[in-house]
Amino acid sequence: MAESLIISPNLSRTERYAELLPQVESVLAGETDLIANLANTAAMLREAFGFFWVGFYLHTDGELVLGPFQGPLACTRIALGKGVCGAAAVQQSTLIVPDVDQFPGHIACSSLSRSEIVVPLVAGGRTELVLDVDSTELNDFSSADAEGLEAIIRILRMIHWPQA
Repeated sequence: MAESLIISPNLSRTERYAELLPQVESVLAGETDLIANLANTAAMLREAFGFFWVGFYLHTDGELVLGPFQGPLACTRIALGKGVCGAAAVQQSTLIVPDVDQFPGHIACSSLSRSEIVVPLVAGGRTELVLDVDSTELNDFSSADAEGLEAIIRILRMIHWPQA
């Protein structure tokens, strides 16, 4: 397993995702433990991009429960349909929120979070988890992030839900 990421300096986000994706595949290859893979994925994303908060919420008993993450303390449980994570889980689609203060029902786990992107992992018609990324900057996420993070979710889905 790799001990560090290799991301060239001064790349656009699209180029950073292009460099990151094969490294994510390499680190996750052969590992069957979901928590280990989520933990390494969160660490790689935070290291590659310097995001304020990167983590996963797992769909457990009808709610989203905090999983592996990188960053400050986080909300432990989120109801389905509540906040950005809960909305993405129910809608089963990526949500980009340029200004979290403008999102109805936003759950402020940290007052420093200003924008957010949430990508659900859907398998067999059920949202299994969501990848949540927060930034301290307004309007910090774009379609480049959606495409890159969705590619990471596809890698996780292929490893952990291959039959779905």
